[in-house]
Amino acid sequence: MKTLYGKALLTDPAFTKSTAFTREERERYGLRGLLPHDVASINKQIERVLGSMRCKSTAIEKYIFLNALLERNQRLFYRTMIDHIEEIMPLVYTPTVGEACKEFAHIFRKPQGFYITPEDRGEIATILKNWPEEDIRVIVVTDGERILGLGDLGASGMGIPIGKVALYVACAGIHPAQCMPIMLDVGTNNIAIREDPLYLGYPFPRISDDAYRTLVDEFVKAVQSRFPNALIQFEDFLTPHAFEFLDRYGAQVRCFNDDIQGTAAVTLAGIYTSCRITGKKFDDLNIMFLGTGSAAGGTAELMVDAFCAAGLSKSQAQKRLWFIDRKGLVTATNETIKPRIKPFAHEHAACSFVDAIGEIKPDVLIGATGVAGTFNEAIVRKMATVNEHPVIIALSNPTSHTECTAEQAYQWSDGRVIFASGSPFDAVQYGNQLFKPAQGNNAYIFPGIGLGIYASSARLVTQAMFLAAAEVLANTVTQQEIGTGAVYPALTRVREVSHAIAVAVCRVAVQEGLTDSSLPEDLAGYVKSLMYEPNY
Repeated sequence: MKTLYGKALLTDPAFTKSTAFTREERERYGLRGLLPHDVASINKQIERVLGSMRCKSTAIEKYIFLNALLERNQRLFYRTMIDHIEEIMPLVYTPTVGEACKEFAHIFRKPQGFYITPEDRGEIATILKNWPEEDIRVIVVTDGERILGLGDLGASGMGIPIGKVALYVACAGIHPAQCMPIMLDVGTNNIAIREDPLYLGYPFPRISDDAYRTLVDEFVKAVQSRFPNALIQFEDFLTPHAFEFLDRYGAQVRCFNDDIQGTAAVTLAGIYTSCRITGKKFDDLNIMFLGTGSAAGGTAELMVDAFCAAGLSKSQAQKRLWFIDRKGLVTATNETIKPRIKPFAHEHAACSFVDAIGEIKPDVLIGATGVAGTFNEAIVRKMATVNEHPVIIALSNPTSHTECTAEQAYQWSDGRVIFASGSPFDAVQYGNQLFKPAQGNNAYIFPGIGLGIYASSARLVTQAMFLAAAEVLANTVTQQEIGTGAVYPALTRVREVSHAIAVAVCRVAVQEGLTDSSLPEDLAGYVKSLMYEPNY
């Protein structure tokens, strides 16, 4: 505000207070005459925002409205989102962000984030200097090839990094100026999108093989040079690339993959919490996955670590985990097994999905397919036959792609299911009980991980950090919340959860020798001091 004056200050999204500028500030900064008479508090501004937003008839219209607010008044946007997160987050991120990505080229208003194309090869480090901020702590990057359950959306997938950055700010308090959404726009094989006359991306088929990998290599190296303190979050890459880049960079660079590790941690936390309801011991559980993609594979690998931490050997842990694909149970005799799934392909006769439930009797069923309706009535009823309280976690989003709805799960299990989902669902009345299933949203995990890496200056992101995050998240669920059928805390407490996860991540970083920073004795107070509060 010292360098901005008059109209320039009023229209700068990071510094404007709009009608909240005081009389003294209006005099000092040359704003007299540029604003209506009333000096409106931020609370009055929020009331106006909510009133205007709620007049919109569709979620995508509300998304456009909120995005315009972010472009106009950053602090007001984030204060509104934090104070009304249960209403706003589904509009800023899932499920609405899926529709926003599909319509990205048609609803585009103002550039946000940073775009890299094959034409920038050899110059990525140079063009990164065009980004106006210096102290970047979090980068969310996608190549748009596997956006949610929607597939290849090319550059239109930029809505995902933009949305994730908003969650880093709102859920963990990382300052907006320290976050950067990036699109690796390497083309798209979605012909309909590519031939859309309004499409904004690199209008060619995707580059692949060495051309693709060397561009990603150059990007990662350029980030290390330009933003040495930045954490890279890989988002919505095709499964083989997701695992490849995690393996390639995970032991060298401060990075993680949210679809693999964030999903794994939030799912594990839900399972930990479910044990408080069922009375079962975690290390006695059998767990079945429908789907063999990055989310399912990454969750299985983290669960192996969790089982081992509970006292099982690695081989014992692997035998507790089973996979179902399109053909039925994945067994050791399957001819085409993905390398990451092979440790979970056990000796067993081939059988259908429903028969596998009857024979293996899984305590927990996890869906990560991106295909709606795959947990049909026969599947849910079979789970309810082999369990007094079946645990069913339908991870896929957006809502139109979820394996089953909350209402279906409660009805088909006669109200006995413990249900969680990647997409939000309204409360369900079954009999005399009102169930309020919580969303298994990665927003409970990745913002706290990012804040912890920032606070500790940890050189790497490790599996132990995600294990710690899952334990923290599970421990924050109250008995009152469990009584409503929820295995996650209320979203209104997400900043509290992120803070606790960040503290745990700092401790893991110290234990694993991943930081040279001397962290203060009052670690909780220190982490809290780093959290951005968007006020005037």
